[in-house]
Amino acid sequence: MTADDDSLSPIAPLRRPVFRMLWITWLVANVCMWMNDVAAAWMMTSLTTTPIWVALVQTASTLPVLLLGLPSGALADNVDRKRYFLLTQLWVALVAMLLSAIIFLGVMTPPLLLALTFANGVGLAMRWPVFSAIVPELVPRTQLPSALALNGVSMNASRIIGPLVAGALIASAGSAWVFLLNAVLSVVAAVIISRWKREHIPNPLGRERLGSAMRVGWLYVTQSYLLRGVLLRISIFFFHSTALMALLALLARGMQGGGAGSFTVLLASMGAGAIASTAVLPRLRRRYVRDALVMRGAALQAASMAVMALTDQLWIAVPAMFIGGAAWITTANTLSVSIQMGLPDWVRARGMSIYQMAIMGASAIGAAIWGQIATWSSVPVSLGIASVSGLLAMWLVNRYMPDAGVEDDITPKRVFTVPSAEQPPKSGQVVVHVEYRIDPARAPEFRALMINESRRGRLRHGALSWELLHDINDPARFIEAIVDESWTDHLRRFDRVTAADVALRDRKLTFHVSEEPPRVTRFLMESTAKPEPPG
Repeated sequence: MTADDDSLSPIAPLRRPVFRMLWITWLVANVCMWMNDVAAAWMMTSLTTTPIWVALVQTASTLPVLLLGLPSGALADNVDRKRYFLLTQLWVALVAMLLSAIIFLGVMTPPLLLALTFANGVGLAMRWPVFSAIVPELVPRTQLPSALALNGVSMNASRIIGPLVAGALIASAGSAWVFLLNAVLSVVAAVIISRWKREHIPNPLGRERLGSAMRVGWLYVTQSYLLRGVLLRISIFFFHSTALMALLALLARGMQGGGAGSFTVLLASMGAGAIASTAVLPRLRRRYVRDALVMRGAALQAASMAVMALTDQLWIAVPAMFIGGAAWITTANTLSVSIQMGLPDWVRARGMSIYQMAIMGASAIGAAIWGQIATWSSVPVSLGIASVSGLLAMWLVNRYMPDAGVEDDITPKRVFTVPSAEQPPKSGQVVVHVEYRIDPARAPEFRALMINESRRGRLRHGALSWELLHDINDPARFIEAIVDESWTDHLRRFDRVTAADVALRDRKLTFHVSEEPPRVTRFLMESTAKPEPPG
């Protein structure tokens, strides 16, 4: 094996000590997550057999990501990521201790269980974006797909370990001990994180305000065709596939001789399928384009769900769950790599938090909907509808919103001169005018480039608004008008320039016919500036 082949092997990132250490931490954290989910879902079935209550456990654990994902990502892009990661682990440990204590006291109720499951989900919502942003710091870009696949292995190994441990403890000692062990392991993970020697380098422009950081992160993702396509696909996949996870405890109870052991075996089978598929993912990525791979994953997931809807035999359900696990990681890893490759570091945590919001939001809504359908009809009917509609929806989005097959070069570039001001304004919006001289015969082509691409680029970098002005009396004169929230936010845009932005600038300049470069002028919008205090 050559050095290049070795660096691209599925386990290459584990040869890096820091990645290995944090990967182990992520494994422990995910084991805790699955232990919590299994114990909470099983406890709910002992408190009530109504399907909607059981399904709402899944909703309670995922809804916090929908509500808090973007604020969490904004914080992770602006604070010390190590310290932030550490705090999330301590929060999860605290919630696990409360769950254990309440069960030991014998005062647990369905609403209280949902509330504490939601609180645990808050910790997960805060933890996931920061870890997603950390991973690209630890490995070179060529190893990022393998690193993300290994994270999938961590998730799915924990899908086996967590349920097995939880199932054994539930059967032998009770759910309270599961939550207590969860607390202990979360503290262990926090200790490992504390040993990570990471130097936090503050931005010289200071932290972005939370509201502004959230707005910019949302704009960056929504102004990208690639990222919008990823979000739509992952939402469709998890909205439908969550039917299986939300109703799995009831399926396990309905198996011949089913019980807690069956539930654990089914979860472990799904995790085993996911881990096994990781070994072939590099080969699949070379063989298929993104959309083809996602479509195959959706088809396997639909088949797995259809089988689970029709059988009450554990020996049939186990291979079906194995296939479902393989489909899950194939689809999730393919789309995770796609979005990571499309995000520069300055907005990575926010972008990944939005991605996770799409997953968890779709899962939370899907769990509630499929649980309600199961309540109105039956669990098999709900799973059957989810399998058919999921496959059809993925086919439609691949047909009408195909992958463009081109990735922007997001390598950071510092080629533009950063502006200065004798007295930088402390408040008020900044209006920037860039004046071009364009051959009127090429005006339609220039206008299309500016509206379709330049507008998106400026907004993705944080501009409040963008307009293209055309001089009524001088057909050759165009002005690009950009409004920034403040002088500091205007300067931030120069830190966010990538190779793709430089290439776009060069394309715009090919239309500019003057020998002088485009004229740039900057204005302070006085109506938005705070008046100086008298004296």
